[in-house]
Amino acid sequence: MTNFQIYPAIDLRNGEVVRLKLGDPNQQTTYSANPGSMADQWIGQGAEWLHVVNLDGAFGDTNSPNLAAVADIASRGTPVQFGGGLRTLADIDRVIDQGVSRVVIGTAAVKNPALVDAALAKHGADKIAVGIDSRDGIVRTHGWQEASGIKTLDLAAKMVAQGVQWTIFTDIARDGVGTGLNLEATVELAQESGLNVIASGGVHTAADANGARDAGLAGCIIGRALYEGTIAHLSEVL
Repeated sequence: MTNFQIYPAIDLRNGEVVRLKLGDPNQQTTYSANPGSMADQWIGQGAEWLHVVNLDGAFGDTNSPNLAAVADIASRGTPVQFGGGLRTLADIDRVIDQGVSRVVIGTAAVKNPALVDAALAKHGADKIAVGIDSRDGIVRTHGWQEASGIKTLDLAAKMVAQGVQWTIFTDIARDGVGTGLNLEATVELAQESGLNVIASGGVHTAADANGARDAGLAGCIIGRALYEGTIAHLSEVL
């Protein structure tokens, strides 16, 4: 198991830093029009990684200013984990060429497993993660808008068989509402699959992040808790 890592989240929509409640594009809060300055804030507080999401890409919009923002954030030198709308090997190549350290394949891992094979073969397992986004134990795709019919643990087992080592697991019902991580399901995923699992969705206090650390997970993504101050500074969890 790798060392535990905290990932401040920078979710991008139309070039701005936002958070969505329950992944719903109609429940958006905008925090900043300058993603680069937000990255600087978290780096200044000691972040060793950043988790950046292209929400426009996740929703299928390929004409978005978010990719330019990602390149700008990556240019700072702090490793960036990035996902959202990566549907082809060319998409993955482009953002890695722009300096992204690890890409997250979500919908495409379900719809086009051969893309995972190609990405692993070209870039290696440390640079490729699969995003497993679930509600009630069933994986959802296309920005969480569609149910796949695939069970969380079944997708994880398939990804392990393909050589995946990293996953970001989000319980959609917890995301953006501050009710705490679904630690039980997240730990079960880690134990059953053997993947390096990064927990996401629902962190509200430092105790939530520390619970993920104590449970032996690989990391934890923190979004709204940082933006709204229920975790006042990254030093509380680093």
